[in-house]
Parts: sequence; structure tokens; C-alpha cells
Amino acid sequence: MTQAPAVHLHRPKVEYFNVDERTNVDPKGFVRPVERYQVEPWGLYMARHSDHPEFHYIESWLLPTLSLRATVFHFTPADLRDQDYYLDIGEFAQVDTVTWRSVDHYLDLVVRTGREVELLDVDELLAAHAAGYLDPAQAQRAIETATATIDGIAAHGHSFESWLGAQGIELTWR
Repeated sequence: MTQAPAVHLHRPKVEYFNVDERTNVDPKGFVRPVERYQVEPWGLYMARHSDHPEFHYIESWLLPTLSLRATVFHFTPADLRDQDYYLDIGEFAQVDTVTWRSVDHYLDLVVRTGREVELLDVDELLAAHAAGYLDPAQAQRAIETATATIDGIAAHGHSFESWLGAQGIELTWR
């Protein structure tokens, strides 16, 4: 029997988004300039350049009522991936009039429009729960959010945009 690789255990990743200052503070504390913010009744859009080796630009929507962060990565030609949307499960909220916060709850979904939704990082969620980084209610909410999102997208022809549209949410991208 082969042993599963060890999970990289870490506390939930927290990010801050300051609309007035046009900054994004990443989980490691780096302050990144943001090119564009857009606030809508259903969430916050952010677009910025990236110095990541695999992608040069990132666009994200924080969707608090759905407990989702939807991201489109603009990969470098050498690092292209078969995905249309990357969805983080977590807590996303407006902290004050200019600041938003995201707290990642480990589970991620990769949407391949018209084909499938892939669930990732169940091992991370279980390890984080066992370590006490997420309480039972948070872990359960993450699982319920992931399964409801997978079901919703699948019921709309594996279209994330169609599923959102049925809920009155229309995302715009660069």
C-alpha cells in the first residue's frame, strides 16, 4: 500500500482588499497594487498584475453570500492550465466602508466550462480541522458550500456563469 504524501498544514490564508488605497495584502503580508476594483451588490471585483512565475495577471470576485472567491488566472504560455475558473471556498466579507477580507477554508473547485467541476484539497481541509484551525461548523460549511456549488454548476450545463445568472449575479471580467 502506498502512503499518501504529507499535507502542507497551514492556518487559513487571510487576504485584505482596500478599495480606496487600491491595494491587496496577500496571505504573506505583501502589499500589491490593484489596477481595478469594482463593488457590486453581490461582491467585490479585483484585477491586478502578478509577479508569480506561473501567471502574470489575476482577476477575482469575492462573493460573500455564496462563500466563494472566483478567480481567473492569466497564465504564462509555459504554464497554461485546463481551467476556466478557480473557486476558493471560505468567508468573504466587507469589513468596513473600504476594506474587504477573505479567509480561505482550504477547499477549491476547478471549473472546466461545459465539462466538469473538480474538487481539490479535501486532505488540507481534514488536516486543518484535525489541527483545530477550523471548528466543526466551519468545516461543515465549507463542505456544504463546495457540494452545493458543484451541484449548481452541474445543473447549469457545467457553466459557472449560467449558475450565477440564475441567482441574479452577472460577473464582468477584463
